[in-house]
Amino acid sequence: MAMMARFAFLSLAALLAACSSRAPAPPPVVQPQVTYAPADTSPVADDVLIRAIGLVGTPYRWGGNTPDSGFDCSGLIGYVYRDAAGISLPRTTRDMIVMRAPSVAINSLQSGDLVFFATNGGSQVSHAGIYVGEGRFVHAPSSGGTVRLDYLSNSYWAKAYLQAKRVIPSGHLAQNP
Repeated sequence: MAMMARFAFLSLAALLAACSSRAPAPPPVVQPQVTYAPADTSPVADDVLIRAIGLVGTPYRWGGNTPDSGFDCSGLIGYVYRDAAGISLPRTTRDMIVMRAPSVAINSLQSGDLVFFATNGGSQVSHAGIYVGEGRFVHAPSSGGTVRLDYLSNSYWAKAYLQAKRVIPSGHLAQNP
C-alpha cells in the first residue's frame, strides 16, 4: 500500500507540475517587409524631415494649411515644402501626383519624397504624405485625427499605395566625396 500511495503522490505531483507550466508562446507573425534604400541625406531633405516630424500632433482640418488652422494631407505637404525648402507645390493631391517630378520606386524612397495613396479604392489618388525614412511617412490622415507617423508596410497603407515622387531636385542631394 505504501508503494501505491507513493506512486499516487508522484503522479499527482507530476500532474500539478504539468498544469502549472505555461503553453509555449506562439511564433511571431512575420510580415513581408520592403527593403528601403539607405538614406542619402541632404540639407534640404533633412529640413523637410525635421519640419514634418515637428508637426506630428497638429489637428486635422479639411482645407487646413497652417499649424494654427490644422492640416489636411495636401495642406501639410504644401506647408512643409514652402516653409522648410522654399518649394511651392500644387494644392491638391490630384495635382501633386501629375506634377513634373521623377517617380520613385518604393524600394528607392528617400527622406522628403512624396508618397501617394488611393484610400477610396481603385487607382485615383486621394491621400498623400511625406516619406521620412525607415519605411515611415508623416501625413494628416482624417477628420478628427492629428498629423502622425505611419509605416508604409501597414496593411492599410500598403494596399492603398500608388506611387512616390521626388520633389527635392537632385542638385540638392548630398554628394559623397
